[in-house]
Amino acid sequence: MSEAKLSKIAEKMQLKNFTENIDLDRHKVIIPDVNRPALQLNGFYEHFEKDRLQLIGSVEHAYMDKKTIEEKVATWDTFLSHQIPGVIYCRGFEPEAEVIELAYKYNVPLLGTNRETSGFMAELIYMLNEELAPMKTIHGVLVDVYGEGLLIIGESGIGKSEAALELVRRGHRLVADDVVEIRKINDHTLMGSSPATTQYLIELRGIGIIDVKSLYGVECVKGRTRIDLVIKLQEYKPGSEYDRLGLQDEYMDILGHNVTCHSLPIRPGRNLAVICETAAVNHRQKKMGYNAAQELYRRVQANIATGGKFGEDEE
Repeated sequence: MSEAKLSKIAEKMQLKNFTENIDLDRHKVIIPDVNRPALQLNGFYEHFEKDRLQLIGSVEHAYMDKKTIEEKVATWDTFLSHQIPGVIYCRGFEPEAEVIELAYKYNVPLLGTNRETSGFMAELIYMLNEELAPMKTIHGVLVDVYGEGLLIIGESGIGKSEAALELVRRGHRLVADDVVEIRKINDHTLMGSSPATTQYLIELRGIGIIDVKSLYGVECVKGRTRIDLVIKLQEYKPGSEYDRLGLQDEYMDILGHNVTCHSLPIRPGRNLAVICETAAVNHRQKKMGYNAAQELYRRVQANIATGGKFGEDEE
């Protein structure tokens, strides 16, 4: 089960900690969603999502303001006793001293932000979905080419890093080399990034480790990118059949998501960087509704239907 430290969430969302003596590193969030506890503050705890972060907005704050201090203490005592991962006050609201005391009693962190509740909640849910998304690592190289996330895979030593370096020299951006961390953000999005240890580094056999960010500048690297296309490098085998038209797309399953995959045979003299650029642009063109292979097929069928001969020049 994926989990995220509350300390990391607080850092990313720039949250104030009202319970500074509680170690946020020891508190985990495992649900990529939040709850606004209006019903719970009124005493209804059936179907209570206690594993979610709890948000206090203007409605909850206004409701609690109408209670006496004794009623507030009793309500918060019941609420915080459910061992929730944390409570976040929005719109600059702050907990009373009695609530902070109860939070220490039940070891529940109280955090705060000045931001409006709905907008903050949407951003928090998006961030939690990224942090808690299903993740796997793949041996390969990830490069942003013309805005398309290009994942290059293949056997060790086949030339993935060299192709990535040439793409960087041609103005594209490196995301990860050797190890690519892939997260399934939703049913339609795979996001790739690099482990912190190898971020922006490329290994070139015979030379060693190079730092792309230092050598070529920050414009040649990117922290993460969506994975749109997979290029699978293979040793060329004489007599093997390779797709020459591209009428039928091949796919690679990554975390239950089908990603378009091209198998590219490697032969001496082939410019991998140019081929990768072309593949990325062609993939973007297909997403925009134009498929060159289908256009060729349409022209051939039209030629046959009119009794023409394929290859004849039109007069």
